[in-house]
Amino acid sequence: MIEKMKFLSITGPKADIDRVIDQYLSKYEIHLENALSELRSVKDLRPYIEINPYKDVYQRSNELISSLSGPLPAPQKQMSLEDAISVVNELDSQMKELSGEKEALEAQKQTLDESLEKVMPFVGLDYDLRSILHFKYIKFRFGRISREYYTKFENYVYDTIDTVLYKCMEDDDYVWAVYFVPDTIADRVDAIYASMHFERFYLPDEYDGTPTEAIQSLKEHIAQISASITDVDVKISEAMDGRKAELAAAHEKLASFSTNFDVRKLAACTKQDVNTFYILCGWMTERDAKSFQKEIENDINTFCIVEDDHNNILSKPPTKLKNPGLFKPFEMFIQMYGLPAYNEIDPTILIGITYSFLFGFMFGDVGQGLCLLIGGFLLFKTRKMSLAAIISCCGFFSTIFGFMFGSVFGFENLITPVWLRPAEHMTNLPFIGKLNTVFIVAVAIGMGIILLTMVLNIINSLRDHDPEKAYFDTNGAAGLVFYGAMVATVVLYMTGNPLPATVILIIMFVIPLLIIFFKDPLTNMVEKKAKIMPEQKGMFVVQGLFELFEVLLSYFSNTLSFVRVGAFAVSHAAMMEVVLMLAGAEAGSPNWIVIVIGNLFVCGMEGLIVGIQVLRLEYYELFSRFYHGTGRAFKPYGHA
Repeated sequence: MIEKMKFLSITGPKADIDRVIDQYLSKYEIHLENALSELRSVKDLRPYIEINPYKDVYQRSNELISSLSGPLPAPQKQMSLEDAISVVNELDSQMKELSGEKEALEAQKQTLDESLEKVMPFVGLDYDLRSILHFKYIKFRFGRISREYYTKFENYVYDTIDTVLYKCMEDDDYVWAVYFVPDTIADRVDAIYASMHFERFYLPDEYDGTPTEAIQSLKEHIAQISASITDVDVKISEAMDGRKAELAAAHEKLASFSTNFDVRKLAACTKQDVNTFYILCGWMTERDAKSFQKEIENDINTFCIVEDDHNNILSKPPTKLKNPGLFKPFEMFIQMYGLPAYNEIDPTILIGITYSFLFGFMFGDVGQGLCLLIGGFLLFKTRKMSLAAIISCCGFFSTIFGFMFGSVFGFENLITPVWLRPAEHMTNLPFIGKLNTVFIVAVAIGMGIILLTMVLNIINSLRDHDPEKAYFDTNGAAGLVFYGAMVATVVLYMTGNPLPATVILIIMFVIPLLIIFFKDPLTNMVEKKAKIMPEQKGMFVVQGLFELFEVLLSYFSNTLSFVRVGAFAVSHAAMMEVVLMLAGAEAGSPNWIVIVIGNLFVCGMEGLIVGIQVLRLEYYELFSRFYHGTGRAFKPYGHA
């Protein structure tokens, strides 16, 4: 069902807009429209332009909230706007100070880590680093050389130049070393080492003792800084946790004021004498509109006008669905297709009943149905998933049809079927011969559903003031009479009853087809247009004949489309028979592991396929006949 909507125009002194929003509109759901667009006929109307003063502080409160660990507590008390701004500013300032301190410590730690990384490869050098770094006549070079070039250098070059190479550390790829060379020949020797791909490292001049002692000193310094960083983290955590409740209350207040201020984007202003007034326009449910009007009766600064005639309003009413709890999960399918327009029939209850019923018919099994029923229910209770609730409803109907078909986890000898066994029961039909009964019932169900959707299309078209679709369309009154007569004739013939007189059959079949053929001229006549018949009569006749052939073909194909309902009922029984055969159930001692796995496989795979096929039937065979889904969602301000 669709909630009835009322269009409201709310006005008052410009300076009073925040009070009205906070005191009144925050209590009700209102779908705001752009007042400038809705009130084009009002003179001297201009946009309400102001910069949101709460945007920055609200943004900072969002950043603080995002840095919290764990769930945000519910606000314990109401907080004034001034207090909320103060809490955010104080906490933000404190966090910036602590964060700056942490960043400085982390920068120091990074520098020390880089120094440690440079010194670490030279741990094998048992000599005071500061002494080496202050040699006067001897040059030194710390670095590494690939193992391949180190071997070549050692074998062919080392003995030919005046240098001392001290190897410190090596691995599979590199050798870390330091070489010494007299200052006078340093450039020439450096060039030779460079040709051997010696990669030079620069050690900072800040360590006493050997590399081992320097590494130990660095590690101790890094540990101290890490401890200081941890202390800062603790201070940040304590500061945030200590004021978490205050921050939650402040965030809620700022969110409310920031959202309320943004309402100005949709408001308009108008000036009368020396006074300036705001105007807000929007949709409320009929119930909320009455409550709101009653609440502002004694408010001398707030005025509200309710427009009952929707034809006088530029925007179309938004759609707010209101269905019983049992059918509410099926709104998911409606939203996937498109919300109904305000004056359309809400098909939620229809899809809830038909989807569950057809799924149960196609997937009838007591055991598997109970698994879907219980599993879907538990999942819905824990996760609040609409799809889980739909699965549970489908499982209920699967269980019912399981009793009708006498199937429990594929076993058909445990209970007696209340109705029949899908794979075995046959019916003898005139002209056709023997045919599986569930196929016949499936087609009969399809015929009933098609007739129902035609009735719904007539209602929707009348609401939409569309005479062509209501009276002359394939799914209108003419189509209903033709298809209804065809269904009645087929039923009478198949059950051996006498058919109506030929005159009646001609009236029921030929006249509706002629009406469908001449639907465009008839529509022009009803709408009192000057031009009734098209100019090109020959083209009109040819096009009409082809369209009429397509109509007859669509009636036939749409009806046969429901055969799949019976086919899946039979295939489900056949698939479970295969599972029992593989498990050796005929021998009397079945393999229960195979039975369990087979049931899980069939339940998962076939359940998914059946769910998709039923949804296809809903969208293509039901919705395509009467439903447009062109509505827009009711989105109250302040709600995501």
